[in-house]
Amino acid sequence: MTGTHAPARSLAHIEAFLEMIAAERDAAANTLDAYRRDLLDFAGFCAGRQVRLHETDREAVAAYMRDLAARGFAPTTHRRRLSALKQFHRFLIENGVRADDPTHGIEGPQKGRPLPKTLQEKDVTALLDRAEAEIGEAGSEFGRRRALRTRCLVELLYATGLRVSELVSLPASAARSERPLLMVKGKGGRERLVPLTDKAREAVARWDEARRAAGAAGPWLFPADGEAGHLTRQAFARDLKDLAARAGLPADKISPHVLRHAFASHLLSHGADLRVVQRLLGHADISTTQIYTHVLEERLRRTVTDHHPLARRPAPART
Repeated sequence: MTGTHAPARSLAHIEAFLEMIAAERDAAANTLDAYRRDLLDFAGFCAGRQVRLHETDREAVAAYMRDLAARGFAPTTHRRRLSALKQFHRFLIENGVRADDPTHGIEGPQKGRPLPKTLQEKDVTALLDRAEAEIGEAGSEFGRRRALRTRCLVELLYATGLRVSELVSLPASAARSERPLLMVKGKGGRERLVPLTDKAREAVARWDEARRAAGAAGPWLFPADGEAGHLTRQAFARDLKDLAARAGLPADKISPHVLRHAFASHLLSHGADLRVVQRLLGHADISTTQIYTHVLEERLRRTVTDHHPLARRPAPART
């Protein structure tokens, strides 16, 4: 049996989570509605047990899963709602609302885990090449600055794997560091150092020169009119989709979060350690980074195929 109403504080946490996935994952309206329904249903269940949503424990989560079965929900619904709860509680942890994850160790009905959306390396190259070409093709100084900004944003995102919220809110001081490192303040106020490639540093320097020449002062590397004072996540997501379309790529398949996935996937496929990628992405828990396990499995398969002596032996002729 579940309740139907949730306390105001629970609703606030749910809405904050939905805002995050809308901005950072470019989630569609239908996806947001599904997450909202799932989390409100769980919040009502917790309220019926006299437990506040952000203070629920593992037993309450397990009891909720049993309740779903008793109400006759399909295994796909179990998996979807457990996934929503896991993501929601990771969000609470990353934002300092709670220190533990009550969904840890709870398994839903087994099914192959969907792989994260990503891009092939040639697609990222096409995106970056198009962004660079548009700088030279710009018909005005304003157009050139806009193209330089887009080029800088895309180069930085692919070079660092930053969350889009971290990217658009970079301080202007990030452009003037003498070190090939970027200090990023992520979720929960946690800071991390992210290395910058030479191309990323060059893109930042070119954009910063154009920004300052235009008289754009202030604390932000990507200033913009508006309440925040810097480029919004939504504006960059639109610019990225427009760039993708001009590069001949399917715009509906590309978002800032997809480029973040590409950063992680391509690092791992070229030999990076999963723990290193975890630190670069700013994941508090290695389990979040383990969505890329398929990349490691493919790398292991290639290693055996390419280097094991038996793998290179020709198959015996049939008689």
